[in-house]
Amino acid sequence: MDPTQEDALRVTPSLSIPLREFEISFARSGGPGGQHVNKVETRVIVRFPVAASPSLSARQKARILRKLATRISREGVLRLSCGKHRSRHANRREALERMARLLADALHRDPPRVESTVPRAQKRKRLEQKRRLARIKQARRRPRDDE
Repeated sequence: MDPTQEDALRVTPSLSIPLREFEISFARSGGPGGQHVNKVETRVIVRFPVAASPSLSARQKARILRKLATRISREGVLRLSCGKHRSRHANRREALERMARLLADALHRDPPRVESTVPRAQKRKRLEQKRRLARIKQARRRPRDDE
């Protein structure tokens, strides 16, 4: 799935961010690869200024800044890099897909929890069990010498 079908990154069905808002740069990847890895810049670094984005509403910005606080710089820039593949094109696609997933997960809202009540039959069953255990324990006791 390529989230960059047009000139925008599809984050959710209702939200697309134009690619011009992202700063994409390239660097040399680390790891094994010999001469190829030493001379070709295949690592992709994607920067997205969340705080300055005109595509996001104030609520969306606040939610992203709160949920991804550990990944966002003081300037409000979300940074992501990918050097997994040997080609620049594959790394670019992977980095943008990860960015879309990251933003979508941050914007996702869990439905509010509906508190449930304990059914009457369950309460009755629990109380009957307590009475039964109380009778069993009472039967184990020594008879009292009150008389």
